[in-house]
Amino acid sequence: MESLGLYILTFNCARNPIEVDTFASHLFDALSTSPDNSSQQQESGIAPELVVLSLQEMAPIAYAFLGGSFLASYFDSFRRAVELAVAERWADTVQYVEMATENCGMTGIMVFARSDIGSRISGVESAEVGLGFLQMGNKGAMGIRLGYDAAGNGDGIFDLTFVAAHLAPREDAFERRNRDWRHIIERLVFYPTATAGITTGSGSDSDRNEEAGDEQQTDSMALLEDWKAGRSRRCSGIFLTSYLFIAGDLNYRTSNTLPGKDDYGLFPQPTPDIHSPRHYSQLLKNDQLRRESGVHRTLHGMSEAPIAFPPTYKYSSEAQHLAAQGTEPREWRWANHRWPSWCDRILYLDVPVWMDSVDCVRPQIYDALPLFPTSDHRAVALSVSVPLKSVFIPEAMDEKDDVRLAPPFPLDSNYCAHYWRAAVRAMEIIVGSLAFLGLTREGNRLVVAVAIGVFSGWLTFRSVFGW
Repeated sequence: MESLGLYILTFNCARNPIEVDTFASHLFDALSTSPDNSSQQQESGIAPELVVLSLQEMAPIAYAFLGGSFLASYFDSFRRAVELAVAERWADTVQYVEMATENCGMTGIMVFARSDIGSRISGVESAEVGLGFLQMGNKGAMGIRLGYDAAGNGDGIFDLTFVAAHLAPREDAFERRNRDWRHIIERLVFYPTATAGITTGSGSDSDRNEEAGDEQQTDSMALLEDWKAGRSRRCSGIFLTSYLFIAGDLNYRTSNTLPGKDDYGLFPQPTPDIHSPRHYSQLLKNDQLRRESGVHRTLHGMSEAPIAFPPTYKYSSEAQHLAAQGTEPREWRWANHRWPSWCDRILYLDVPVWMDSVDCVRPQIYDALPLFPTSDHRAVALSVSVPLKSVFIPEAMDEKDDVRLAPPFPLDSNYCAHYWRAAVRAMEIIVGSLAFLGLTREGNRLVVAVAIGVFSGWLTFRSVFGW
């Protein structure tokens, strides 16, 4: 192979479970149908080597903060959707294995590898940072880094870094979103993860898990010390010598203020006339992400394929109802209290300028999927090919404009990601428990059951002792 095929999808689930069949039927809508130079991809019907799902608001806050079994069914829905979509598109000729599944609060990421290249994944690292209140994970970023063995013999291993992100909301909060991006650069520190889909070694599962846990703890401690001293390549943050992809609800809007009562008439509608004031391209000119990145205040060094699809947020409940009926809308139905915006984006860090003899990262299709009835966001997907060449830093290089050599912000030396996240996790469990008891039916039933039990016990105690 001369390139590696990736398929990346970002979706704000609006805290609702997906409809598996509906999601699966559109999962690969943005997949290129024209073969590239890879004979292996042609034989498998251009099935991408890696499939990455970036998920925001993937579950209610109670389940997301509690995690574990509370979140399992939500991840399982996406596993079933991927399996069904693969079976529908490639029958029995292609299979995928799950390489990593992680979440930071309500933001999750899942990475699947085509089974024939799964053994080339040499290692998996993860990183997370909360961006919400007190750095909890109602907003946040979750990163996965893979080492890919291009030659299949241990030579030529290069890194692929995927970051799922959910930044601050609201039209006027673009500066907060810029700060969120800064915190991602400063605080997203990668450590080895035990959740990789590849297991090696002998012995029982429990023995392997115990050994992996001990090894991970020891390795993490060593990496932490290296990071504090500024020596560890593996703890140098998101840029590294890596191909980097940022996918998520980045929440950049098309206005700094809320729409007025008469602005709904300016919202975009389907029209082939690109000069019409109702064509979405007119609104795209006001995109905050393009504005802020153009003056180097956010997403430094990142590139994006041309946007040729309508805004992905915020669709009305009526639009979701029509989507549930499978009705093809003649007009886009927007919520009138939010400016339609391209909140859901996928960006990438291209090959550095000093590797001029290497092919670039090549986007093939960048598009929004149809509106699903469970969310007011449209999912966005990118099919892209990455050259099978390691990114290297020349010894005599003084390229100050490249973020790999000159990151816009250094790692925060006062921020201990490994331990701070553990402390925040304790707060999330408290908040999740309270939300579970107060906001879910299961929690409400538990509160009622406990109240009845306490009251019954009090009555029994009173009758026995005659109080």
